[in-house]
Amino acid sequence: MNNQEYSIYSGGLKGAEETFGECAQKYGINEINFSFDGHKPSREKNITMLSDEELKKGNISMEIVSARMGRRYAQADKIRKVFQLIFHMVNKGYQVFAIGWIQSDKTVKGGTGWGVELAKFFNRPTSVFDQGANKWYTWKENDWMEDEPVILNKTFCGTGTRNLSDEGKNAIENLFSRSFT
Repeated sequence: MNNQEYSIYSGGLKGAEETFGECAQKYGINEINFSFDGHKPSREKNITMLSDEELKKGNISMEIVSARMGRRYAQADKIRKVFQLIFHMVNKGYQVFAIGWIQSDKTVKGGTGWGVELAKFFNRPTSVFDQGANKWYTWKENDWMEDEPVILNKTFCGTGTRNLSDEGKNAIENLFSRSFT
C-alpha cells in the first residue's frame, strides 16, 4: 500500500500524540486529530472538532470506567469529555499504539489507559511502549507480551503520555521506520 492510504487518529496533545503526528507527516500518512471546544492540542493539523452531540457517542458511565481501570476520578465531568474523545480515536483506528506505563494490574497509567482498555474491549490489535521498561508490549491472550510491533492496518490510533521520554520518542520514530521503509 501507498503511505497516503494510511490514516492515524489522535488528539494532537503535547508529548506522544504530537510525536505520532510529526512522524505521520514525515512519512506522508494522513493525520486526523480529534478535539472539542476548550481542548488545546499542541498539534493543530487536520483538526476534527467534535460537537457535544458527537462526543456523546463515546459516553460511558464513569463507574464503568472506574471499575475497568481500578481507580477513581475526582474531576469526572472534566475527564468525561477526554474519555469521549479517546473513544473516537480508538473507534476510527483499527490498530492502537500507545506510550505510557503498564501497571501491575495490566492497565496503563492515566487517560492513555482508557484508550488501551477500549482497544482491548473492541478486540483491536494493541501495543504499548512501556516507558518504565523501555520495551514494546502487545496484548495477546489476555496478557502483555514483549514485541516489536509494526503498523499493518491502514487506520490506526496513536496516543499516549504527555510526559514523553527520549526512549518513548525513539520508540515512535522506530515504529514508523519499521513500518514504512
